[in-house]
Amino acid sequence: MALFRKQEWFSNIKGDTLSGIVVALALIPEAIAFSIIAGVDPKVGLYASFCIAVVIAFAGGRPGMISAATGAMALLMVTLVKEHGLEYLLAATLLTGVLQIVAGYLKLADLMRFVSRSVVTGFVNALAILIFMAQLPELTNVTWHVYVMTAAGLGIIYLFPYLPMIGKAIPSPLVCIVVLTIVYMLTGMDIRSVGDMGELPDTLPIFLWPDVPLTLDTLWIILPYALMLSVVGLLESMMTATIVDDLTDTPSNKNRECKGQGLANIGAGLMGGMAGCAMIGQSVINIKSGGRTRLSTLIAGVVLLMMVVFLADWVSQIPMAALVAVMIMVSIGTFSWESIRDLSKNPISTNIVMLATVAVTVSTHNLAIGVFVGVLLAALFFANKVGNILYVGSKETKVGRSREYQVVGQVFFASSERFTNAFDLKESIDSVTIDLSRAHFWDVTAVQALDRVVIKFRREGTDVALVGLSEASATVVDRYAIHNDPVAVEKLMGGH
Repeated sequence: MALFRKQEWFSNIKGDTLSGIVVALALIPEAIAFSIIAGVDPKVGLYASFCIAVVIAFAGGRPGMISAATGAMALLMVTLVKEHGLEYLLAATLLTGVLQIVAGYLKLADLMRFVSRSVVTGFVNALAILIFMAQLPELTNVTWHVYVMTAAGLGIIYLFPYLPMIGKAIPSPLVCIVVLTIVYMLTGMDIRSVGDMGELPDTLPIFLWPDVPLTLDTLWIILPYALMLSVVGLLESMMTATIVDDLTDTPSNKNRECKGQGLANIGAGLMGGMAGCAMIGQSVINIKSGGRTRLSTLIAGVVLLMMVVFLADWVSQIPMAALVAVMIMVSIGTFSWESIRDLSKNPISTNIVMLATVAVTVSTHNLAIGVFVGVLLAALFFANKVGNILYVGSKETKVGRSREYQVVGQVFFASSERFTNAFDLKESIDSVTIDLSRAHFWDVTAVQALDRVVIKFRREGTDVALVGLSEASATVVDRYAIHNDPVAVEKLMGGH
């Protein structure tokens, strides 16, 4: 147990400490920006980021992953804040946490196995594009100083690791932020800084129970928002966990992550913060800066609070160009460049799923919709592919006027019509044997197709024998088939 704790907390102290500081610096402007999007005071997003990061460090299922206030969640809060105010947002945040804990106990994270690799790739690429697009406001209608500072920041980020001795000892994003901040303070150039994003809080968060009526009316107001927040938050967290799993070659406990996200959001709501979830951008920054364990997430949250409360004067001097450079690095590092190279090698269905996920996510700025479309397309392509892998052959037997059919493949809703059309139901023969030993019946639609074949043969005066039905298929057929039930058949035929 002691070794287990060391692996999750203290196996990478130096790397986690430095990466946590980098992440904390990158979280500040993001939290302020997301607060503005949601229509609340900047401290709501900053307090939320602190609370969520600290709680998830202990309760989460993915060491090294960063959770805080996010843009995807902020967009869902706009209407609630506008129509009902901050107190109802805090109540919705608490309910979101409860729903996410329930999802964890119901093991809904296991549904992630239905998300194909092409959907994950599309999600990653869309997120990389959105991260880059989010930096464009800081790069448009600005003076040349901003472009020089941003370019210098990128130069530091990519070239500093090649310096001998110290190149890999300190995360280059941290060096970028420190150096550009010093340059900005010495030169006094006219460019935007973190202080221009909004006023930083000067007090620690306090316990704050939402001041809303405890009635059913309040529940009906916040429930739709809480449901959306919980679904989007868990979806983004599960996708981010999958990406960090790939980056670190380590597994995560996604059902524990669901519960951790719920506890974190409850903590945020009780400290006057908004709901949040895992952040792929900051998680990638953490991993690429050397963060690996829960300690990096904890340090990110604690350092964030210390900076905004006790070092606000210094933090406000960080030029936005430095943070833009860091986020551009994240965008470039997040994008799956191999997916472009593999377009010519992958099946067209795989490319369509990936590109559709990217297009929908980028156009709607809604990760949940993009992933839903990708999963739906992947399911349709898979069903169509499997449905086409069905063979029904036949031959006349030597004894009497009879025919034997052999069915090979999967019979379900996508292949049921193909199955039915493979039989010559008008042939004048005495008996038919249908060999199902190499077939599998999956659903009610498949059983109904079998019923139609058997009933129509018998209606023509042909004896039908089903042989070789596997135990799994027999379970479905025996439960739903009606071809051996005269009353049901008569009712069906009478209906026609």
